[in-house]
Amino acid sequence: MPISTTSLSPQLTAGVCQNLGKFEIVVSHYRRVKAMNVIVDLCVVPLGVGVSVGQYVAACQKVLAEAGLKHTMHAYGTNIEGDWDEVFAAVKACHEAVHALGAPRITSSMRFGTRTDRPQTMDEKVKSVETWLENS
Repeated sequence: MPISTTSLSPQLTAGVCQNLGKFEIVVSHYRRVKAMNVIVDLCVVPLGVGVSVGQYVAACQKVLAEAGLKHTMHAYGTNIEGDWDEVFAAVKACHEAVHALGAPRITSSMRFGTRTDRPQTMDEKVKSVETWLENS
């Protein structure tokens, strides 16, 4: 049984409600933010290519560089920051590049975060923790 749209918050406009067992999902129209930045931690793992994956990681790093995105490789992945659409297009391009090198399967994990209260970069996040360490 659908829930009444009159019980929805005023921020939701023209909501569509559907009851799925115990879970109610609200699909609504929303005011799109002009540009939304995201910080992503991406780990792309090609499967079926053997133990060494350096060439596949290098291919993904080239994709990110060509996309003009700020990125920092670390031991188990890469941090990426930029516009939401550009970052996620680059993640797709990484998968395409790794498949093009012959990887039949890829498994990826990704954590990502956005902020609307103020802009924040990867460097600022790290500096914040370093400041706390220096002052403690």
